[in-house]
Amino acid sequence: MTGIIHYRGHSARIEFDPDDMIFTGRLAGINDVVGFHATDTETLIRAFHDAVDDYVETCARLGKVAEKPFSGRVMFRVQPEVHAKAARAAQLAGKSLNQWAAEALQAAAERSPGLTPASAP
Repeated sequence: MTGIIHYRGHSARIEFDPDDMIFTGRLAGINDVVGFHATDTETLIRAFHDAVDDYVETCARLGKVAEKPFSGRVMFRVQPEVHAKAARAAQLAGKSLNQWAAEALQAAAERSPGLTPASAP
């Protein structure tokens, strides 16, 4: 069982550990590791809020940006057939492969469960 929660522009994926009978979560989209856990949902939400607040306050105290932005550079490999189809689709759309791929990734990210327009990077 998993779920996603949001607070102050941050998101976390929640999982339930049936062996330990606890909910666990970790902030998503940051390079630091910020986790939290609880045995019930009310305490979990409070722990999540506390984790976000503590993270933001600690970063401010250290003079560091609370959430490191992604560079915008993505490198991945696909099968040659996929590459060819994407290149043709981009060309037919009158776009560079980079522009076409960026738009396709943006559209897929917006359809992702748990991401709202406000929480999407």
